[in-house]
Amino acid sequence: MACTTILVGKKASYDGSTMIARNDDGFFDVKKLVIVEPNDQMKIYKSKISHLEIELPDNPMRYSSTPNVDLSNGIWAANGINEMNVAMTATETITSNPIVLGADPYVKYQKAKSKKEKDIPGGIGEEDLVVLVLPYITSAREGVIRLGELLEKYGTYEPNGIAFSDMNEIWWLETIGGHNWIARRVRDEEYVIMPNQFGLDRFSFEDAYGEQKENMCSMGLKELVESYHIDTNNNGYFNPRVAFGSHSDADHVYNTPRAWYMGRYFNPKTFKWDGDNADYSPNSDDIPWSFVPERKITIEDIKYILSSHYQGTPYDPYLKRETGVKGIYRPIGISRTCVMAILQIRDYVPSEIASIEWISFASNIFNASIPVYVNTNKLPSYYSSVSSDVEMNNLYWTSRILGLLADANYSTSLIHIERYQNTVAGLGHKMINQYDKKMMETNDFSLIDEANLEISKMAERETRDVLNKVIMDASIHMKNGYNRGDN
Repeated sequence: MACTTILVGKKASYDGSTMIARNDDGFFDVKKLVIVEPNDQMKIYKSKISHLEIELPDNPMRYSSTPNVDLSNGIWAANGINEMNVAMTATETITSNPIVLGADPYVKYQKAKSKKEKDIPGGIGEEDLVVLVLPYITSAREGVIRLGELLEKYGTYEPNGIAFSDMNEIWWLETIGGHNWIARRVRDEEYVIMPNQFGLDRFSFEDAYGEQKENMCSMGLKELVESYHIDTNNNGYFNPRVAFGSHSDADHVYNTPRAWYMGRYFNPKTFKWDGDNADYSPNSDDIPWSFVPERKITIEDIKYILSSHYQGTPYDPYLKRETGVKGIYRPIGISRTCVMAILQIRDYVPSEIASIEWISFASNIFNASIPVYVNTNKLPSYYSSVSSDVEMNNLYWTSRILGLLADANYSTSLIHIERYQNTVAGLGHKMINQYDKKMMETNDFSLIDEANLEISKMAERETRDVLNKVIMDASIHMKNGYNRGDN
């Protein structure tokens, strides 16, 4: 599934929190935000795509989830935070190459060819990962270990990148072929940018097979690399992206431009990004996986960059003038995004309120991010009560309709969208600050439910208000408009 991910270490963030975020760019999938209680977690997990059955541990924890409303193709939980303040986002679809897949093929479902034969289940994939891992881990590092064990045991049928975070650490794991994997800890002072491409550009096998301070991998990975001549680096330095990733023309219109724009935004002075002799261009294959940002990264920075469409460049599809290159690159803020979650784990408040999930539905260019305390057993219906049919009583569908109308009238609707996003962001921070203070002063963390409800009422009010304005704007600009003064 085509997505975009950003990971922000605690020393790179504005408040010392860890933050991981991802655009889930399915095909206009209808999503909702829910809390999964331990009693609701299945004992036997059954994958829709690979027809695999896995027995799950009997000690699941409560966790948040953004599943598909239509479960006919699986749960696709996408992201969440569990009651131990561990976050997970899964997955960023990445890339591989024929040498890797020849050495360790994907594990794909094979339907029986006759009644005498049995179906052969496939491995695990994006559909499954959050449900299989998040309810059972107490740290980001444990997330890597549990997922790694599942990959080595069951295999996978696709290439994916997965992020885990807790109050102290962020880890990024990438699958390699059918059973192997590699993972790195994100350094505290750095942020990571990930389009749909194999990302890791540095790795230490010595550490991975030793202390595992910053590196982990499948036990047989080094042998796989050596036995099948996978390391195609030619400078004595092992770069996983070169060895395990893709090297295609498609990357230069679909993937590398997004990495270029994200790096350009957070580090505008560190490198030359434009013009002749630029350090990096939209089709550079060597854009670093991680950077130290020039300033601390905020929630609003993450929302902006995951909503971006090459503003300020000739590639912006919304430019009125023709540039010759307008719209040639896949934007980060794309039409088919179904959900974006910024998973923020804070270490300066009590553990009961440490986790905030900033939730957005539908196309990010036109929606807003709403903060939600997720250490609770219930959520407002505005986020969780969603059907597959168009309706106007929840955040998903109002956001989807808002984006559809505003996109068609971009230049005139933009002012309404910008005011809406700024208003919701400001009020969201204000209300979180107020309730943080109130709960810490009273030690009454049951106020989480009151806080979430009040924030949802604010979001509903502001979203309805901007939708009214955009509908009026769209009505004025209908092509069949006419009055006698037009003659």
